[in-house]
Amino acid sequence: MTQHIRIASRASAMATAQVNWLMGQITRTNPAAVPEFVPVTTAGDRWTGPLAEVGGKGAFTSAVAQAVLDGRADIALHCAKDMPGDEPEPDGTLCLYPRRDDVHDVLVHRAGRKLDDLPAGTRIGTSAPRRIAQLSASHPHLTIVPVRGNADTRLGLVHAGDVDALILALAGLRRLGREAEATEIIDTDRMMPALGAGQLALQIRTDDQDLLDLLAPLTDAAATRAALAERTLLRALAGHCHAPIAGHATPTTDAAGDLHLAARVYSPDGSVMLAAGRTGPDPQTVGEAVAQDLIAQGANDVLASSRRS
Repeated sequence: MTQHIRIASRASAMATAQVNWLMGQITRTNPAAVPEFVPVTTAGDRWTGPLAEVGGKGAFTSAVAQAVLDGRADIALHCAKDMPGDEPEPDGTLCLYPRRDDVHDVLVHRAGRKLDDLPAGTRIGTSAPRRIAQLSASHPHLTIVPVRGNADTRLGLVHAGDVDALILALAGLRRLGREAEATEIIDTDRMMPALGAGQLALQIRTDDQDLLDLLAPLTDAAATRAALAERTLLRALAGHCHAPIAGHATPTTDAAGDLHLAARVYSPDGSVMLAAGRTGPDPQTVGEAVAQDLIAQGANDVLASSRRS
């Protein structure tokens, strides 16, 4: 029996590439399925000012999720890193997590230089508080230029000379087919990823058992465990759109099959860094424990300063 599946997402080039990937995965696992793209224009897409002034990351994700709640779509496709931690996910929905992509950030420099080779005053574009804090601490001689817009727009700023370099997500460049433009892959110890980096989230209604069954082959156990740990940490810290929080959950290599979560909280200027890490079998327990370790070090006060900045 033919099953029509409506996928809601933003209409950007990145979101479209992600939807196309998901549609291909769905038809590969179930040839009888007929996926359809339901593009959603969000408040964040229409806003050109600071993201915090229009509701933060939720400006992108809430409108897409609403399409599922309203019955206009069956799946809301998100980048997990864009899902805020300071507001609950809608009742009656759950998220499924396919295999995770690369979590690294990359440097894109119009002359092909690497981060440590950039001279003083180099204009480096990013608006992510996590990246700004880490760059401010590690490379204070660089000039950080706030930039917004989709990846295509930001790459255009480099080619036009409006900035000298950008920090972008490797996963995003891959989805756009522009990975070759990266001039350096930055090690995660030097630039710790965003919580949810490289991870797509498929949000569906909890009562849609047929869709849950259809999507089961696309879900990945390791990605799900990592996402649960990172999302638990983010919620416990009430992570908002301008909170400089970084973290990365990875499976251990021992026979126990545990999960390790490392995380950092920064002040906006990078002058303060709190770090914690835990290992254990249950991702939500690990995420909560890391959050409490950071809170014990003063994370709530540090994050309060980012709300005021």
